Amino acid sequence: MLYALHDTMRAQARFAHAAFTWSTGWQRGFWPKAMKATAELAERSTREYGKPSWGELGDPEVISPRPFGDLIRFPGNGPKILVVAAMSGHYATLLRPTIIELQRDHDVYVTDWANARDVPRSAGPFDLDTYIGYLVDWIDELGDDTHILAVCQAAVPVLAAVTWLAQVRPASQPASMALMSGPISPAAAHTSVTEQALQHPLSWFRRMTSAVPLRYRGAGRRVYPGFLQLAAFLGLNPGRHLDAHWELLSALREEDRTAADKITDFYDEYFAVCDMTAEFYLSTIERVFRRHEIATGRMMYAGVHLDPGAIDATALMTIEGGRDDICAPGQTAAAHELCSSLPERMRAHHLEPQAGHYGTFSGTRWRNGVAPALRAFVRAHERTGSRRPVRVPATGGAPPRRRRAAQSSSMAM
Repeated sequence: MLYALHDTMRAQARFAHAAFTWSTGWQRGFWPKAMKATAELAERSTREYGKPSWGELGDPEVISPRPFGDLIRFPGNGPKILVVAAMSGHYATLLRPTIIELQRDHDVYVTDWANARDVPRSAGPFDLDTYIGYLVDWIDELGDDTHILAVCQAAVPVLAAVTWLAQVRPASQPASMALMSGPISPAAAHTSVTEQALQHPLSWFRRMTSAVPLRYRGAGRRVYPGFLQLAAFLGLNPGRHLDAHWELLSALREEDRTAADKITDFYDEYFAVCDMTAEFYLSTIERVFRRHEIATGRMMYAGVHLDPGAIDATALMTIEGGRDDICAPGQTAAAHELCSSLPERMRAHHLEPQAGHYGTFSGTRWRNGVAPALRAFVRAHERTGSRRPVRVPATGGAPPRRRRAAQSSSMAM
């Protein structure tokens, strides 16, 4: 039903875009320009995009193929770093700027998640536990000298996987993990994302899922469609996206291809979205954003009650953007209180004051602020043949300890 509705909206958007372009093509002024910008945004946001290329990075080496995603590699000099991409609507290619910067100093591995609509039903289900299981296997495969960078949504399953390894296979704990803009404790700082998770019952979110149409390989699989996730992204800052398309029309009218291409290149990537399996979407809503399982000590994986306090050989860095309206400051830093066994020399916290959510892993604030801090942290915790971290001070220092915000009364379901 949702896919059929989206197909109808796509057709209407294409018609409206063509009509406004034709009828206002010769006109100037505020309203013709505004109508064309609105029609352009609607058409581009409902268009069906394929997976973007890796661009200048070239084709990666596939290390470990799985039905719901591959572990891929971009070879480089330096310690291994596993970049765990978020499974939240975009392809891992959105992290191209992140990987380009990291490849200067690292042998880079990336979780390249699949579009769930293209995974046959015969591959079985994929939920939050399956995601954690993929990470446990890949970390084990890469070895204990691996560093991990978890981006956004990936922060919780990465912390869960490293915790499980610390409790079950302590010798396999990775060298370090950097948790970037992720909802470790959603109750620590409320945003529109956390509020929505609490305002609606799980049955409301279940209605946001749909069966994949017959034209895709995953026909019949129940998914949370990427186009709904994109609509949610656009809804957070509609004015910003409309302004960008207004600028696009101005650039096209003035025949400024450089400015126009910069905008279209960004949105071709931003509008390329993929579906999540319904079970992953619903288990994440329930366990991460409603029950706050990792923050309140209630998360289980593979029969083990997860206690991040067991982590004693993996250095921890948290990274937050001061202007992040998706995962606000405090949500990620909460990991320091949970990882109670780590000494201060194995901790670091970096707040990039003017960065929004995407600015923590892309753009000038990533390159000039976040990346240098991450680079110093990894260097401080490199392993040279030992299964224990090198004992040198971490950069930055952990944020002040404070009472666990996730246990406040705002958690009531």
